[in-house]
Amino acid sequence: MYIKKILVAIALIGLVVAAFFANYVYSAMFKPNTAFNNETAYVYIPTRASYQDVREQLKPLLKDIETFDALAERKQYTTHIKGGKFSITKGMNNNDIINSIRINSLPVQVAFNNQETIEKLAGRVATQIEADSLSLVVAFQDTLFLKENGFTKATRLGMYIPNSYEFFWNTSGEEFRNRMLTEYKRFWTDLRLQKAEAINLSPSEVITLASIVHEESKAADEQPRIAGVYLNRLKVGMPLQADPTLKFAAYQLPEYQGTVIKRVLNKHKTIDSPYNTYMYRGLPPGLIAMPDLTAIKAVLNAEQHDYYYFAADAERIGYHRFAKNLSQHNANARAYQNYLNRQGITK
Repeated sequence: MYIKKILVAIALIGLVVAAFFANYVYSAMFKPNTAFNNETAYVYIPTRASYQDVREQLKPLLKDIETFDALAERKQYTTHIKGGKFSITKGMNNNDIINSIRINSLPVQVAFNNQETIEKLAGRVATQIEADSLSLVVAFQDTLFLKENGFTKATRLGMYIPNSYEFFWNTSGEEFRNRMLTEYKRFWTDLRLQKAEAINLSPSEVITLASIVHEESKAADEQPRIAGVYLNRLKVGMPLQADPTLKFAAYQLPEYQGTVIKRVLNKHKTIDSPYNTYMYRGLPPGLIAMPDLTAIKAVLNAEQHDYYYFAADAERIGYHRFAKNLSQHNANARAYQNYLNRQGITK
């Protein structure tokens, strides 16, 4: 009888232990373990992150980090961590959380436009993916990559077609650059290449001219007409005489650092630079800023007309008056210069 009681007691203890273990397993695997109120929380796991790095991000999001630790160890997540952006949904259990941050890396939208320099482009992209601005700049400036793909220091910014693209968050600088080369090649369809050939420009030259058009006017409905003026000048061998290129040339000089040129003056026309399109005929060596898609398309679909000149329109700020001859242009230019004088804009 005594032995029987001992056996019953042992059995009961076993049941209690089993029940406790079952409850622990249930809590560790299937009990909701989120502590946030929003429907979804996101974690950004860096490349080569340790489990401790992941744990620090998860700790404020979970009710019980210890049960998560136990399951993560059992499922070998602690030694098989992948970088990326991951989502955790309110009410998820530990098992679901581990499965999500193990395999469900989410894409992010990377958007950029109007970046004036490689450095500014890198800074903009670095706010959207894991790669920092320094690693992006290094990738963008890789001379071997540029040479192999037909770009120079002057034209390299033109490889980055402004748009919105889908990337995984843990994209490296080189991976981003390589993808942008693919997108550049995809942009230059047979039809666009044919249009470029029809106006006697290479893809890089189209983007260079588009950068000037874009700096002249942000009005998409006017850009094809401005592009037509510049193409007319190129056809007959006239200098482009584009004021934005003078500003670009000036900004490369120490005395213009940190300044804003609001009015192009005769002294700017004396700057000896290949970007001075008053001094040198043809297109400058490369783009002066990143053009919008509208400006690139404006060059490829330029308006055909007989205009060779244009001047800013004081009565429609942001637009221009176009002229077929120099006397008409001079009258338009004087009208705008008088407007600048009235506004007190002298430099």
